[in-house]
Amino acid sequence: MNRSQMRECSDCVGVNRRDFLKAGAVAGAAVAGGVLLDGPIRAADEKKKPADGETLAQQLYGTLTDKQKSAMCFSFEDPLRQKVDNNWRITNAAVSTFEPDQQALIREIFLSLHSPEYAEKVMQQVTHDNGKGGFGRCAIAMFGEPGGGKFEFVLTGRHVTRRCDGDAVEGAAFGGPIFYGHQGQDAFNEKADHPDNIYWYQALRANELFQALDGKQRKIALRSDPRKEAETATVKLSGSAEGLGGIAMGDLSSDQKTLAKQIMTDVLAPFRKRDVAESMKMIEKQGLDNLHISYFENLDVGNDGVWDVWQVEGPTMVWYFRGHPHVHTWVHIRDSV
Repeated sequence: MNRSQMRECSDCVGVNRRDFLKAGAVAGAAVAGGVLLDGPIRAADEKKKPADGETLAQQLYGTLTDKQKSAMCFSFEDPLRQKVDNNWRITNAAVSTFEPDQQALIREIFLSLHSPEYAEKVMQQVTHDNGKGGFGRCAIAMFGEPGGGKFEFVLTGRHVTRRCDGDAVEGAAFGGPIFYGHQGQDAFNEKADHPDNIYWYQALRANELFQALDGKQRKIALRSDPRKEAETATVKLSGSAEGLGGIAMGDLSSDQKTLAKQIMTDVLAPFRKRDVAESMKMIEKQGLDNLHISYFENLDVGNDGVWDVWQVEGPTMVWYFRGHPHVHTWVHIRDSV
């Protein structure tokens, strides 16, 4: 079975800037309509719930030709399913190679994996960062068969790896490791305030926690040894709370812990509610006190003391935000290793 992987440069290449539009309504959002009740038509503003990604993935699978399946369908156990990187194409099955109705389904699947507040912003980010061809340059794969047992849909490209699994992957938030990032403007090296970067708010929130630390705590939290980006190995889980760098949440005050938990919830805001709930459940299962929080002072863009690179790590999670030279974020959360 052909599963050619077209991985581009180890970091990512510059692209031409595209004007960002204001976030619009998510396609497939609820609409109002009349309903028929016992004969007479009664006007009603009945909101229709958008189809979830899993249902849409099943619809897409049903439209695939044998040729299309040979290019992007694999067994659920294929190791390719768990790969993640910052800039790659999982197969040769680029979105642009599908029929228009299939492309629309792929777009809807992707949008459905995000919250209504962020879905269109994330789509704009992916379109921008993938340069000429935009979202159409992204590539997809399916593992297993939707509706026929375990399955997972994966979409990849520059600054994007997303998964849709219908909870087929037990004990793994998002169905496995994901990646998101953004180069907000044309400049590969962003300015200290990361203009137009839709994810920069996450670093600002994380810095609020740093500001809440006392002097001794800050010394423990500050490091100068950020993890290297090395494809899937970037988010390898330790399986232990021992030997983790940074400050342990167990050493924080109750107020600081409350703030840290709220920040983690806020950082999850771009994603759909079910994935947020599952992620927080798994984070809490490993023990919040076992989480370690780090900030990396040697990668401070603009030397302004606003830490561009930070990390939350626990026995069964890695959340690595690298805002240098622009935003790369690696996420892997499980309930066990």
